[in-house]
Amino acid sequence: MRAMEGWDSLLLPALKKGTRTGRPAGYVPWNYHEPEPGVYNFNGSRDLFAFLKEATLANLLVILRPGPYICAEWEMGGLPAWLLRKPKIHLRTSDPDFLAAVDSWFKVLLPRIYPWLYHNGGNIISIQVENEYGSYRACDVSYMRHLAGLFRALLGDRILLFTTDGPEGLKCGSLQGLYTTVDFGPADNMTKIFGLLRKYEPRGPLVNSEYYTGWLDYWGQNHSTRSIPAVTKGLEKMLKLGASVNMYMFHGGTNFGYWNGADEKGRFLPITTSYDYDAPISEAGDPTPKLFAIRNVISKFQEVPLGPLPPPSPKMTLGPLNLHLDGNLLDFLDFLCPQGPIHSVLPVTFEAVNQVHGYMLYRTYLPHTVSEPTQLWVPNNGVHDRAYVMVDGVFQGVLERNMKHNLFLMGKIGATLDVLLENMGRLSFGSNSSDFKGLLQPPILGQTILTQWLMFPLKVDNLVKGWFPIQPLKHSHPQTPSGPTFYSTTFPILNSGGDTFLFLPGWTKGQVWINGFNLGRYWTKRGPQQTLYVPRPLLFPRGAHNRITLLELENVPPQPQIQFLDRPILNSTKHRTYVYSLSSASEPMELSGH
Repeated sequence: MRAMEGWDSLLLPALKKGTRTGRPAGYVPWNYHEPEPGVYNFNGSRDLFAFLKEATLANLLVILRPGPYICAEWEMGGLPAWLLRKPKIHLRTSDPDFLAAVDSWFKVLLPRIYPWLYHNGGNIISIQVENEYGSYRACDVSYMRHLAGLFRALLGDRILLFTTDGPEGLKCGSLQGLYTTVDFGPADNMTKIFGLLRKYEPRGPLVNSEYYTGWLDYWGQNHSTRSIPAVTKGLEKMLKLGASVNMYMFHGGTNFGYWNGADEKGRFLPITTSYDYDAPISEAGDPTPKLFAIRNVISKFQEVPLGPLPPPSPKMTLGPLNLHLDGNLLDFLDFLCPQGPIHSVLPVTFEAVNQVHGYMLYRTYLPHTVSEPTQLWVPNNGVHDRAYVMVDGVFQGVLERNMKHNLFLMGKIGATLDVLLENMGRLSFGSNSSDFKGLLQPPILGQTILTQWLMFPLKVDNLVKGWFPIQPLKHSHPQTPSGPTFYSTTFPILNSGGDTFLFLPGWTKGQVWINGFNLGRYWTKRGPQQTLYVPRPLLFPRGAHNRITLLELENVPPQPQIQFLDRPILNSTKHRTYVYSLSSASEPMELSGH
Protein backbone atom coordinates (compact mmCIF):
# COMPACT_ATOMS: atom_id res chain seq x y z
CA MET A 1 0.00 0.00 0.00
CA ARG A 2 1.42 3.36 -0.99
CA ALA A 3 -0.74 5.71 1.04
CA MET A 4 -0.40 5.91 4.81
CA GLU A 5 -2.01 8.41 7.08
CA GLY A 6 -1.98 9.00 10.84
CA TRP A 7 -5.32 8.85 12.68
CA ASP A 8 -4.76 10.83 15.78
CA SER A 9 -7.64 10.41 18.18
CA LEU A 10 -10.73 8.40 17.22
CA LEU A 11 -11.33 6.64 20.54
CA LEU A 12 -13.70 3.71 20.45
CA PRO A 13 -15.52 2.44 23.55
CA ALA A 14 -13.84 -0.95 23.16
CA LEU A 15 -10.36 0.56 23.42
CA LYS A 16 -8.46 1.43 26.54
CA LYS A 17 -6.88 4.87 26.32
CA GLY A 18 -3.15 4.78 25.96
CA THR A 19 -2.91 1.16 24.84
CA ARG A 20 -1.45 2.17 21.46
CA THR A 21 0.39 5.28 20.39
CA GLY A 22 -0.96 5.96 16.91
CA ARG A 23 -3.43 4.95 14.24
CA PRO A 24 -2.13 4.63 10.68
CA ALA A 25 -4.75 4.30 7.97
CA GLY A 26 -4.01 2.24 4.90
CA TYR A 27 -5.63 1.85 1.49
CA VAL A 28 -6.01 -1.54 -0.15
CA PRO A 29 -5.91 -1.00 -3.94
CA TRP A 30 -8.04 -3.72 -5.51
CA ASN A 31 -6.18 -3.48 -8.84
CA TYR A 32 -2.85 -4.04 -7.06
CA HIS A 33 -4.03 -7.35 -5.63
CA GLU A 34 -6.26 -8.77 -8.38
CA PRO A 35 -4.42 -8.01 -11.66
CA GLU A 36 -6.67 -10.42 -13.58
CA PRO A 37 -10.11 -11.75 -12.62
CA GLY A 38 -9.62 -14.49 -10.04
CA VAL A 39 -5.82 -14.02 -9.85
CA TYR A 40 -4.71 -12.69 -6.46
CA ASN A 41 -1.35 -11.35 -5.34
CA PHE A 42 -0.43 -10.65 -1.71
CA ASN A 43 3.33 -11.09 -2.12
CA GLY A 44 6.24 -8.68 -1.85
CA SER A 45 5.12 -5.05 -1.88
CA ARG A 46 1.54 -6.34 -2.06
CA ASP A 47 1.78 -8.15 1.28
CA LEU A 48 -1.01 -6.45 3.21
CA PHE A 49 -0.50 -8.72 6.18
CA ALA A 50 3.20 -7.88 6.49
CA PHE A 51 2.03 -4.25 6.79
CA LEU A 52 -0.38 -5.20 9.56
CA LYS A 53 2.38 -7.12 11.36
CA GLU A 54 4.73 -4.13 11.10
CA ALA A 55 2.00 -1.90 12.54
CA THR A 56 1.68 -4.31 15.48
CA LEU A 57 5.44 -4.27 16.08
CA ALA A 58 5.34 -0.45 16.06
CA ASN A 59 2.50 -0.48 18.62
CA LEU A 60 0.06 1.03 16.14
CA LEU A 61 -3.63 0.52 15.53
CA VAL A 62 -4.91 0.46 11.95
CA ILE A 63 -7.82 2.06 10.12
CA LEU A 64 -8.28 0.08 6.91
CA ARG A 65 -9.72 1.58 3.72
CA PRO A 66 -10.39 -1.29 1.27
CA GLY A 67 -12.72 0.53 -1.10
CA PRO A 68 -13.65 -0.98 -3.50
CA TYR A 69 -12.92 2.54 -4.79
CA ILE A 70 -10.17 4.32 -2.84
CA CYS A 71 -9.23 7.41 -4.94
CA ALA A 72 -5.74 7.95 -3.43
CA GLU A 73 -4.64 9.55 -6.72
CA TRP A 74 -4.00 5.93 -7.69
CA GLU A 75 -4.62 4.38 -11.13
CA MET A 76 -8.43 4.20 -11.65
CA GLY A 77 -8.94 4.87 -7.94
CA GLY A 78 -7.94 1.28 -7.20
CA LEU A 79 -10.55 -0.29 -9.49
CA PRO A 80 -9.11 -2.93 -11.85
CA ALA A 81 -8.91 -1.90 -15.51
CA TRP A 82 -10.14 -5.34 -16.52
CA LEU A 83 -13.61 -4.19 -15.46
CA LEU A 84 -13.61 -2.09 -18.64
CA ARG A 85 -13.45 -5.20 -20.81
CA LYS A 86 -17.20 -4.94 -20.47
CA PRO A 87 -17.45 -1.52 -22.16
CA LYS A 88 -20.97 -0.77 -20.94
CA ILE A 89 -20.23 -1.40 -17.25
CA HIS A 90 -21.31 1.32 -14.80
CA LEU A 91 -18.60 1.65 -12.16
CA ARG A 92 -19.46 2.29 -8.51
CA THR A 93 -23.15 1.50 -8.96
CA SER A 94 -25.49 -1.44 -8.44
CA ASP A 95 -24.79 -2.57 -12.01
CA PRO A 96 -24.86 -6.40 -11.68
CA ASP A 97 -21.55 -6.78 -13.53
CA PHE A 98 -19.81 -4.38 -11.17
CA LEU A 99 -21.37 -5.87 -8.03
CA ALA A 100 -20.43 -9.39 -9.10
CA ALA A 101 -16.78 -8.37 -9.40
CA VAL A 102 -16.88 -6.49 -6.08
CA ASP A 103 -18.49 -9.41 -4.28
CA SER A 104 -15.95 -11.85 -5.66
CA TRP A 105 -13.04 -9.65 -4.53
CA PHE A 106 -14.35 -8.93 -1.05
CA LYS A 107 -15.15 -12.60 -0.47
CA VAL A 108 -11.41 -13.15 -0.86
CA LEU A 109 -10.12 -10.06 0.96
CA LEU A 110 -12.43 -9.55 3.93
CA PRO A 111 -12.19 -13.10 5.39
CA ARG A 112 -8.41 -12.65 5.39
CA ILE A 113 -8.83 -9.38 7.27
CA TYR A 114 -11.28 -10.83 9.82
CA PRO A 115 -8.63 -12.26 12.20
CA TRP A 116 -6.94 -8.85 12.29
CA LEU A 117 -10.01 -7.03 13.68
CA TYR A 118 -9.46 -5.50 17.11
CA HIS A 119 -12.06 -7.59 18.89
CA ASN A 120 -10.39 -10.70 17.47
CA GLY A 121 -7.03 -9.72 18.96
CA GLY A 122 -5.82 -7.83 15.92
CA ASN A 123 -5.01 -4.17 15.35
CA ILE A 124 -7.74 -3.02 12.90
CA ILE A 125 -10.06 -0.70 14.83
CA SER A 126 -12.29 0.51 11.98
CA ILE A 127 -12.90 0.06 8.26
CA GLN A 128 -14.00 2.61 5.70
CA VAL A 129 -16.71 1.69 3.19
CA GLU A 130 -16.16 3.16 -0.30
CA ASN A 131 -14.52 6.61 -0.47
CA GLU A 132 -16.06 10.05 -0.92
CA TYR A 133 -19.01 8.48 -2.69
CA GLY A 134 -20.97 11.70 -2.37
CA SER A 135 -18.60 13.28 -4.90
CA TYR A 136 -19.55 10.68 -7.50
CA ARG A 137 -22.32 11.48 -9.93
CA ALA A 138 -24.26 8.22 -9.48
CA CYS A 139 -25.54 8.71 -5.90
CA ASP A 140 -26.73 5.07 -5.94
CA VAL A 141 -28.06 4.32 -2.44
CA SER A 142 -28.67 0.69 -3.39
CA TYR A 143 -24.97 0.29 -4.13
CA MET A 144 -23.94 1.70 -0.75
CA ARG A 145 -26.48 -0.51 1.02
CA HIS A 146 -25.13 -3.52 -0.83
CA LEU A 147 -21.58 -2.73 0.31
CA ALA A 148 -22.66 -2.19 3.92
CA GLY A 149 -24.49 -5.51 3.91
CA LEU A 150 -21.53 -7.30 2.36
CA PHE A 151 -19.07 -5.88 4.94
CA ARG A 152 -21.38 -6.83 7.79
CA ALA A 153 -21.95 -10.33 6.45
CA LEU A 154 -18.21 -11.00 6.12
CA LEU A 155 -16.88 -9.02 9.10
CA GLY A 156 -19.70 -9.16 11.65
CA ASP A 157 -21.40 -6.46 13.70
CA ARG A 158 -18.62 -5.52 16.14
CA ILE A 159 -16.25 -3.66 13.83
CA LEU A 160 -16.83 0.06 13.30
CA LEU A 161 -17.68 0.79 9.64
CA PHE A 162 -17.58 4.41 8.48
CA THR A 163 -17.80 6.67 5.44
CA THR A 164 -15.94 9.86 4.57
CA ASP A 165 -16.93 12.73 2.28
CA GLY A 166 -16.26 16.37 1.69
CA PRO A 167 -18.93 18.68 3.13
CA GLU A 168 -20.77 18.84 -0.20
CA GLY A 169 -20.81 15.05 -0.49
CA LEU A 170 -22.35 14.08 2.86
CA LYS A 171 -25.86 13.78 1.44
CA CYS A 172 -25.06 11.02 -1.06
CA GLY A 173 -22.01 9.58 0.68
CA SER A 174 -23.45 8.83 4.11
CA LEU A 175 -25.63 5.84 4.98
CA GLN A 176 -27.58 4.95 8.09
CA GLY A 177 -25.72 2.26 10.00
CA LEU A 178 -22.28 3.52 8.90
CA TYR A 179 -20.51 6.13 11.00
CA THR A 180 -20.31 9.41 9.06
CA THR A 181 -17.08 11.42 8.92
CA VAL A 182 -16.06 14.46 6.89
CA ASP A 183 -12.82 15.53 5.23
CA PHE A 184 -11.32 18.98 4.61
CA GLY A 185 -8.06 20.90 4.85
CA PRO A 186 -7.22 24.03 6.84
CA ALA A 187 -10.44 26.04 6.79
CA ASP A 188 -11.81 29.07 8.59
CA ASN A 189 -15.33 27.64 8.47
CA MET A 190 -14.63 24.30 10.18
CA THR A 191 -17.26 25.05 12.84
CA LYS A 192 -19.80 25.32 10.03
CA ILE A 193 -18.51 22.11 8.44
CA PHE A 194 -18.75 20.18 11.70
CA GLY A 195 -22.22 21.64 12.22
CA LEU A 196 -23.21 20.17 8.85
CA LEU A 197 -21.67 16.83 9.85
CA ARG A 198 -23.87 16.79 12.97
CA LYS A 199 -26.96 16.68 10.72
CA TYR A 200 -25.79 13.29 9.49
CA GLU A 201 -24.03 12.00 12.63
CA PRO A 202 -25.81 13.53 15.67
CA ARG A 203 -23.79 11.58 18.26
CA GLY A 204 -20.24 10.41 18.74
CA PRO A 205 -16.95 12.14 17.98
CA LEU A 206 -16.61 14.75 15.28
CA VAL A 207 -14.13 13.22 12.85
CA ASN A 208 -12.13 14.86 10.07
CA SER A 209 -10.91 11.67 8.45
CA GLU A 210 -8.73 13.44 5.86
CA TYR A 211 -7.17 16.63 7.16
CA TYR A 212 -5.04 17.77 4.22
CA THR A 213 -1.50 18.61 5.29
CA GLY A 214 -0.51 19.41 1.68
CA TRP A 215 -1.81 18.58 -1.77
CA LEU A 216 -1.11 16.53 -4.87
CA ASP A 217 0.72 17.66 -7.99
CA TYR A 218 -0.29 17.60 -11.66
CA TRP A 219 2.16 17.59 -14.55
CA GLY A 220 2.59 21.11 -15.90
CA GLN A 221 1.44 22.91 -12.75
CA ASN A 222 3.28 24.27 -9.75
CA HIS A 223 4.25 22.01 -6.86
CA SER A 224 1.50 22.19 -4.24
CA THR A 225 2.27 23.23 -0.68
CA ARG A 226 0.36 24.11 2.46
CA SER A 227 2.03 26.44 4.91
CA ILE A 228 2.99 25.24 8.36
CA PRO A 229 1.00 28.03 10.11
CA ALA A 230 -2.15 27.15 8.14
CA VAL A 231 -1.87 23.43 8.94
CA THR A 232 -1.06 23.88 12.63
CA LYS A 233 -3.68 26.59 13.16
CA GLY A 234 -6.39 24.39 11.69
CA LEU A 235 -5.24 21.36 13.68
CA GLU A 236 -5.24 23.25 16.96
CA LYS A 237 -8.67 24.69 16.28
CA MET A 238 -10.11 21.21 15.62
CA LEU A 239 -8.52 19.74 18.73
CA LYS A 240 -9.93 22.60 20.81
CA LEU A 241 -13.36 21.64 19.45
CA GLY A 242 -12.75 18.12 20.72
CA ALA A 243 -12.69 16.70 17.19
CA SER A 244 -10.76 13.65 16.07
CA VAL A 245 -8.27 14.12 13.25
CA ASN A 246 -6.73 11.85 10.63
CA MET A 247 -3.98 13.60 8.66
CA TYR A 248 -3.77 13.02 4.93
CA MET A 249 -1.00 12.65 4.00
CA PHE A 250 1.09 12.17 7.12
CA HIS A 251 3.80 10.37 5.14
CA GLY A 252 4.42 11.22 1.49
CA GLY A 253 4.65 8.46 -1.10
CA THR A 254 5.56 7.56 -4.67
CA ASN A 255 3.54 6.46 -7.70
CA PHE A 256 6.08 3.93 -8.91
CA GLY A 257 5.62 2.29 -12.29
CA TYR A 258 2.34 3.18 -13.97
CA TRP A 259 0.29 3.51 -10.76
CA ASN A 260 -0.44 7.26 -10.79
CA GLY A 261 -4.04 8.30 -11.26
CA ALA A 262 -5.53 11.37 -12.92
CA ASP A 263 -8.23 13.94 -12.30
CA GLU A 264 -10.78 15.40 -14.66
CA LYS A 265 -11.72 18.94 -13.75
CA GLY A 266 -12.86 20.17 -17.11
CA ARG A 267 -9.72 18.60 -18.59
CA PHE A 268 -7.51 15.56 -18.12
CA LEU A 269 -4.92 16.11 -15.36
CA PRO A 270 -2.46 13.24 -14.86
CA ILE A 271 -0.76 13.12 -11.47
CA THR A 272 3.01 13.18 -11.01
CA THR A 273 5.18 10.24 -10.01
CA SER A 274 6.09 11.92 -6.74
CA TYR A 275 3.35 11.90 -4.11
CA ASP A 276 5.43 13.82 -1.58
CA TYR A 277 2.30 15.90 -0.91
CA ASP A 278 4.26 18.42 1.19
CA ALA A 279 3.50 15.97 4.00
CA PRO A 280 4.96 16.15 7.53
CA ILE A 281 7.10 13.11 6.69
CA SER A 282 8.57 13.37 3.21
CA GLU A 283 8.42 10.99 0.28
CA ALA A 284 11.79 9.61 1.44
CA GLY A 285 10.53 9.10 5.00
CA ASP A 286 12.35 12.07 6.50
CA PRO A 287 10.90 14.34 9.21
CA THR A 288 10.19 17.89 8.09
CA PRO A 289 9.66 21.17 9.99
CA LYS A 290 5.94 20.60 9.49
CA LEU A 291 6.15 17.38 11.53
CA PHE A 292 7.79 19.15 14.48
CA ALA A 293 5.21 21.94 14.34
CA ILE A 294 2.34 19.42 14.34
CA ARG A 295 3.99 17.56 17.22
CA ASN A 296 4.11 20.78 19.22
CA VAL A 297 0.38 21.34 18.68
CA ILE A 298 -0.52 17.80 19.72
CA SER A 299 1.64 18.14 22.87
CA LYS A 300 -0.79 20.82 24.09
CA PHE A 301 -3.59 18.23 24.24
CA GLN A 302 -1.87 14.96 25.12
CA GLU A 303 1.55 13.58 25.92
CA VAL A 304 3.86 12.88 23.02
CA PRO A 305 6.65 10.29 23.13
CA LEU A 306 9.84 11.50 24.75
CA GLY A 307 13.22 11.41 23.08
CA PRO A 308 14.48 12.45 19.66
CA LEU A 309 12.85 11.42 16.40
CA PRO A 310 14.81 9.16 14.04
CA PRO A 311 17.13 11.23 11.83
CA PRO A 312 16.75 11.47 8.04
CA SER A 313 18.01 8.42 6.16
CA PRO A 314 21.51 8.63 4.62
CA LYS A 315 21.48 10.11 1.12
CA MET A 316 23.81 9.45 -1.80
CA THR A 317 25.12 11.54 -4.69
CA LEU A 318 26.65 10.17 -7.88
CA GLY A 319 27.44 11.36 -11.37
CA PRO A 320 26.96 12.84 -13.83
CA LEU A 321 26.79 9.55 -15.75
CA ASN A 322 26.72 9.24 -19.54
CA LEU A 323 24.02 7.08 -21.07
CA HIS A 324 24.43 5.30 -24.39
CA LEU A 325 21.85 4.69 -27.08
CA ASP A 326 20.55 1.10 -27.18
CA GLY A 327 18.16 1.60 -30.06
CA ASN A 328 14.84 2.96 -31.18
CA LEU A 329 11.74 1.39 -29.70
CA LEU A 330 10.76 0.21 -33.18
CA ASP A 331 14.04 -1.75 -33.39
CA PHE A 332 12.89 -3.92 -30.48
CA LEU A 333 9.32 -4.50 -31.66
CA ASP A 334 9.70 -8.28 -31.99
CA PHE A 335 10.85 -8.47 -28.36
CA LEU A 336 8.30 -5.97 -27.08
CA CYS A 337 5.39 -7.82 -28.70
CA PRO A 338 6.56 -11.42 -29.29
CA GLN A 339 3.04 -12.68 -29.96
CA GLY A 340 2.74 -10.34 -32.94
CA PRO A 341 0.18 -7.66 -33.74
CA ILE A 342 -3.61 -7.68 -33.69
CA HIS A 343 -5.34 -6.61 -36.91
CA SER A 344 -8.46 -4.47 -37.01
CA VAL A 345 -10.04 -2.26 -39.66
CA LEU A 346 -10.42 0.48 -37.03
CA PRO A 347 -8.14 0.98 -34.01
CA VAL A 348 -9.26 -0.62 -30.74
CA THR A 349 -8.60 0.37 -27.12
CA PHE A 350 -6.04 -0.97 -24.66
CA GLU A 351 -8.86 -2.65 -22.77
CA ALA A 352 -10.10 -4.51 -25.86
CA VAL A 353 -6.75 -6.29 -26.18
CA ASN A 354 -6.11 -6.73 -22.42
CA GLN A 355 -3.34 -4.12 -22.26
CA VAL A 356 -3.66 -2.63 -18.78
CA HIS A 357 -0.74 -0.19 -18.44
CA GLY A 358 2.06 1.38 -20.40
CA TYR A 359 2.19 1.59 -24.17
CA MET A 360 0.64 0.22 -27.34
CA LEU A 361 1.85 0.80 -30.88
CA TYR A 362 -0.72 1.42 -33.63
CA ARG A 363 0.55 0.88 -37.19
CA THR A 364 -0.96 1.47 -40.60
CA TYR A 365 0.31 2.46 -44.05
CA LEU A 366 -0.38 5.63 -45.98
CA PRO A 367 -3.14 4.85 -48.49
CA HIS A 368 -1.86 7.43 -50.99
CA THR A 369 1.10 9.76 -51.48
CA VAL A 370 0.94 12.90 -49.34
CA SER A 371 3.17 15.40 -51.15
CA GLU A 372 2.13 18.50 -49.21
CA PRO A 373 2.12 18.90 -45.40
CA THR A 374 -1.26 17.49 -44.35
CA GLN A 375 -2.75 17.58 -40.85
CA LEU A 376 -3.08 14.38 -38.82
CA TRP A 377 -5.84 14.67 -36.24
CA VAL A 378 -8.11 12.49 -34.13
CA PRO A 379 -11.75 13.59 -33.72
CA ASN A 380 -13.74 13.78 -30.49
CA ASN A 381 -10.68 14.10 -28.26
CA GLY A 382 -9.93 10.49 -29.20
CA VAL A 383 -6.28 10.33 -28.06
CA HIS A 384 -6.12 8.75 -24.60
CA ASP A 385 -3.70 9.94 -23.48
CA ARG A 386 -0.58 10.84 -25.48
CA ALA A 387 0.50 9.79 -28.96
CA TYR A 388 4.00 9.80 -30.44
CA VAL A 389 3.81 9.82 -34.25
CA MET A 390 6.42 8.42 -36.66
CA VAL A 391 6.54 8.03 -40.45
CA ASP A 392 8.97 5.37 -41.70
CA GLY A 393 10.58 5.45 -38.26
CA VAL A 394 11.15 9.21 -38.22
CA PHE A 395 9.57 11.06 -35.29
CA GLN A 396 7.03 13.68 -36.41
CA GLY A 397 5.50 15.01 -33.20
CA VAL A 398 2.89 14.50 -30.50
CA LEU A 399 -0.88 14.40 -30.16
CA GLU A 400 -2.31 14.76 -26.68
CA ARG A 401 -5.62 14.46 -24.87
CA ASN A 402 -7.36 17.82 -24.33
CA MET A 403 -4.66 19.63 -26.30
CA LYS A 404 -4.83 21.11 -29.77
CA HIS A 405 -1.70 20.15 -31.68
CA ASN A 406 -1.01 21.07 -35.29
CA LEU A 407 0.77 18.00 -36.61
CA PHE A 408 1.38 17.85 -40.37
CA LEU A 409 2.71 14.82 -42.24
CA MET A 410 4.10 13.97 -45.67
CA GLY A 411 4.95 10.59 -47.15
CA LYS A 412 4.75 8.24 -50.11
CA ILE A 413 2.00 5.71 -50.62
CA GLY A 414 2.72 2.67 -48.46
CA ALA A 415 4.87 4.59 -45.96
CA THR A 416 4.63 3.18 -42.43
CA LEU A 417 2.68 5.34 -40.00
CA ASP A 418 3.36 4.40 -36.38
CA VAL A 419 1.46 5.95 -33.49
CA LEU A 420 2.76 4.99 -30.03
CA LEU A 421 0.01 5.53 -27.43
CA GLU A 422 0.83 6.12 -23.79
CA ASN A 423 -1.62 5.47 -20.97
CA MET A 424 -0.88 8.35 -18.57
CA GLY A 425 -3.02 6.90 -15.75
CA ARG A 426 -6.76 6.32 -15.52
CA LEU A 427 -9.07 8.76 -13.81
CA SER A 428 -9.05 8.40 -10.04
CA PHE A 429 -11.37 11.29 -9.16
CA GLY A 430 -13.78 13.72 -10.79
CA SER A 431 -16.33 12.12 -13.06
CA ASN A 432 -14.47 8.81 -12.57
CA SER A 433 -16.17 7.58 -15.73
CA SER A 434 -14.84 4.58 -17.61
CA ASP A 435 -11.50 5.91 -18.81
CA PHE A 436 -10.62 3.82 -21.86
CA LYS A 437 -7.09 4.16 -23.21
CA GLY A 438 -5.59 4.21 -26.71
CA LEU A 439 -7.04 5.53 -29.95
CA LEU A 440 -10.75 5.90 -29.24
CA GLN A 441 -11.39 7.22 -32.74
CA PRO A 442 -9.60 6.49 -36.05
CA PRO A 443 -7.04 9.16 -36.95
CA ILE A 444 -7.76 11.33 -39.98
CA LEU A 445 -5.07 12.49 -42.39
CA GLY A 446 -6.45 15.55 -44.12
CA GLN A 447 -9.91 14.25 -45.05
CA THR A 448 -8.97 10.56 -45.20
CA ILE A 449 -10.02 8.26 -42.36
CA LEU A 450 -7.11 5.88 -41.77
CA THR A 451 -8.05 2.21 -41.55
CA GLN A 452 -6.43 -1.25 -41.53
CA TRP A 453 -4.52 -1.01 -38.27
CA LEU A 454 -2.04 -3.33 -36.61
CA MET A 455 -1.98 -3.06 -32.80
CA PHE A 456 1.14 -4.11 -30.87
CA PRO A 457 0.52 -4.34 -27.09
CA LEU A 458 4.01 -3.66 -25.73
CA LYS A 459 5.56 -5.43 -22.73
CA VAL A 460 8.25 -2.85 -22.05
CA ASP A 461 8.93 -3.97 -18.48
CA ASN A 462 9.58 -7.53 -19.63
CA LEU A 463 12.11 -6.28 -22.17
CA VAL A 464 13.93 -4.11 -19.62
CA LYS A 465 14.13 -6.90 -17.03
CA GLY A 466 15.57 -9.33 -19.58
CA TRP A 467 17.66 -6.73 -21.39
CA PHE A 468 20.79 -8.73 -22.20
CA PRO A 469 21.81 -10.46 -24.40
CA ILE A 470 18.96 -8.91 -26.41
CA GLN A 471 20.16 -6.63 -29.17
CA PRO A 472 18.02 -4.69 -31.65
CA LEU A 473 17.42 -6.44 -34.94
CA LYS A 474 18.36 -3.38 -36.93
CA HIS A 475 20.28 -0.18 -36.37
CA SER A 476 18.66 2.87 -37.92
CA HIS A 477 19.98 5.45 -35.51
CA PRO A 478 19.96 9.08 -36.67
CA GLN A 479 22.79 11.33 -35.54
CA THR A 480 20.42 13.18 -33.23
CA PRO A 481 17.93 10.59 -31.99
CA SER A 482 14.35 11.66 -31.45
CA GLY A 483 11.14 9.81 -30.82
CA PRO A 484 10.86 6.73 -28.59
CA THR A 485 14.39 5.48 -27.89
CA PHE A 486 16.09 3.36 -25.23
CA TYR A 487 19.17 4.57 -23.37
CA SER A 488 21.06 2.85 -20.59
CA THR A 489 24.28 2.56 -18.65
CA THR A 490 25.74 0.60 -15.77
CA PHE A 491 27.44 2.04 -12.72
CA PRO A 492 28.92 0.78 -9.44
CA ILE A 493 28.27 2.12 -5.95
CA LEU A 494 31.52 1.73 -4.03
CA ASN A 495 30.12 2.17 -0.52
CA SER A 496 26.91 1.08 1.20
CA GLY A 497 24.91 3.68 -0.74
CA GLY A 498 21.77 5.42 0.44
CA ASP A 499 18.49 6.87 -0.69
CA THR A 500 18.91 9.18 -3.65
CA PHE A 501 17.04 11.24 -6.24
CA LEU A 502 17.49 10.70 -9.97
CA PHE A 503 17.90 13.97 -11.86
CA LEU A 504 17.40 13.98 -15.66
CA PRO A 505 18.50 17.42 -16.89
CA GLY A 506 17.58 18.15 -20.49
CA TRP A 507 15.56 14.99 -21.04
CA THR A 508 11.98 15.49 -22.24
CA LYS A 509 9.54 12.77 -21.16
CA GLY A 510 9.64 9.06 -20.60
CA GLN A 511 9.92 6.11 -18.24
CA VAL A 512 12.92 4.97 -16.18
CA TRP A 513 13.99 1.68 -14.61
CA ILE A 514 16.69 0.93 -12.01
CA ASN A 515 17.86 -2.69 -12.02
CA GLY A 516 14.61 -3.64 -13.75
CA PHE A 517 12.40 -1.82 -11.23
CA ASN A 518 10.05 0.70 -12.83
CA LEU A 519 10.66 3.99 -10.99
CA GLY A 520 7.88 5.73 -12.90
CA ARG A 521 7.44 8.57 -15.36
CA TYR A 522 9.61 11.61 -15.76
CA TRP A 523 8.53 14.74 -17.63
CA THR A 524 11.42 17.11 -17.19
CA LYS A 525 10.25 19.52 -19.85
CA ARG A 526 6.80 20.06 -18.34
CA GLY A 527 7.55 19.72 -14.62
CA PRO A 528 7.11 20.49 -11.83
CA GLN A 529 8.84 17.29 -10.74
CA GLN A 530 12.49 17.06 -11.85
CA THR A 531 13.81 14.17 -9.76
CA LEU A 532 12.60 10.64 -9.09
CA TYR A 533 12.96 9.11 -5.63
CA VAL A 534 15.24 6.04 -5.60
CA PRO A 535 15.01 4.08 -2.33
CA ARG A 536 18.28 2.53 -1.20
CA PRO A 537 17.07 -1.12 -1.43
CA LEU A 538 16.75 -0.77 -5.22
CA LEU A 539 20.51 -0.26 -5.58
CA PHE A 540 23.28 -2.85 -5.39
CA PRO A 541 26.03 -1.56 -3.06
CA ARG A 542 29.77 -2.18 -2.63
CA GLY A 543 30.99 -2.35 -6.19
CA ALA A 544 28.17 -4.34 -7.76
CA HIS A 545 26.95 -3.05 -11.10
CA ASN A 546 23.62 -1.25 -11.31
CA ARG A 547 21.75 -0.70 -14.56
CA ILE A 548 19.59 2.32 -15.38
CA THR A 549 17.37 2.21 -18.45
CA LEU A 550 15.44 5.12 -19.95
CA LEU A 551 12.70 5.06 -22.54
CA GLU A 552 12.83 8.64 -23.82
CA LEU A 553 9.66 9.30 -25.81
CA GLU A 554 10.50 12.59 -27.52
CA ASN A 555 13.85 14.39 -27.58
CA VAL A 556 17.21 13.50 -26.09
CA PRO A 557 19.52 16.21 -24.70
CA PRO A 558 22.79 16.96 -26.55
CA GLN A 559 24.62 15.33 -23.64
CA PRO A 560 22.60 12.28 -22.55
CA GLN A 561 23.53 12.40 -18.87
CA ILE A 562 21.84 11.74 -15.54
CA GLN A 563 22.82 12.47 -11.95
CA PHE A 564 21.88 11.19 -8.51
CA LEU A 565 21.26 13.99 -5.99
CA ASP A 566 20.92 13.99 -2.21
CA ARG A 567 17.70 16.03 -2.25
CA PRO A 568 14.60 16.22 -4.45
CA ILE A 569 13.66 18.90 -6.95
CA LEU A 570 9.87 18.95 -7.01
CA ASN A 571 9.06 22.49 -8.09
CA SER A 572 10.79 23.62 -11.26
CA THR A 573 7.64 25.04 -12.88
CA LYS A 574 8.42 28.70 -12.42
CA HIS A 575 5.70 29.96 -14.74
CA ARG A 576 2.03 30.54 -13.99
CA THR A 577 -0.19 27.52 -13.72
CA TYR A 578 -1.94 26.81 -17.02
CA VAL A 579 -4.72 24.57 -18.18
CA TYR A 580 -4.50 22.65 -21.42
CA SER A 581 -7.65 22.45 -23.46
CA LEU A 582 -8.85 21.78 -26.97
CA SER A 583 -8.82 25.49 -27.65
CA SER A 584 -5.52 27.01 -28.66
CA ALA A 585 -5.59 29.58 -25.87
CA SER A 586 -4.36 28.84 -22.36
CA GLU A 587 -5.74 30.38 -19.21
CA PRO A 588 -4.79 30.45 -15.53
CA MET A 589 -6.32 27.75 -13.37
CA GLU A 590 -7.36 27.66 -9.74
CA LEU A 591 -6.83 24.32 -8.01
CA SER A 592 -9.74 22.93 -6.05
CA GLY A 593 -9.79 20.18 -3.50
CA HIS A 594 -11.45 16.80 -3.28
